Amino acid sequence: MSAPPAIDPTARTLVAGMGNIFLGDDAFGVRTARALADRPLPAQVEVADIGVRGVHLAYRLLDGYDTLVLVDATARGGPPGTLYVIEHEDDATAVAEAAGAPLDGHRMTPDAVLAHLAALCAGTGSRPPRRILVVGCEPACLDEGMELSEPVSGAVPRAVRLVEELLTAAPDVPPDPTPAGHAAKRGETP
Repeated sequence: MSAPPAIDPTARTLVAGMGNIFLGDDAFGVRTARALADRPLPAQVEVADIGVRGVHLAYRLLDGYDTLVLVDATARGGPPGTLYVIEHEDDATAVAEAAGAPLDGHRMTPDAVLAHLAALCAGTGSRPPRRILVVGCEPACLDEGMELSEPVSGAVPRAVRLVEELLTAAPDVPPDPTPAGHAAKRGETP
């Protein structure tokens, strides 16, 4: 994998861990977000364990984030445990279809959230994140169970370091002026 694309150090960023903790490696994003919540991160970064609450993610994004980093299991055909950094680009067709479709809270996958985001923002006067990155991990097993496979479990600490690199790659990250105020937000599960 080439060097990850750095995130603007002044950008208000949400790192959202996605996935179902009851489906094996699908819990990768949630486990990574929980590990990141205990780490020192720039003041403008919030970490959230979203899990399977796509509607919650959609409404949280209306709070005005410049950057979204989704962390999720991502099947792309590589060996289990392979990490990917994917720059999300809007699919105009999906966005157009989403604009005319009703919001279904039971089918709010990350793709559906992103497709509906423009319509939600238009209705509230907010704007979607300017930049969306996906930090994905190739799963080995998505069967029922609460344990990650060995390769995906081993990928969690590497994913934590990768996200930290994305968040701090740019020089001169401003110091956190109110550490206690921001620390409380990092690990919250809204």
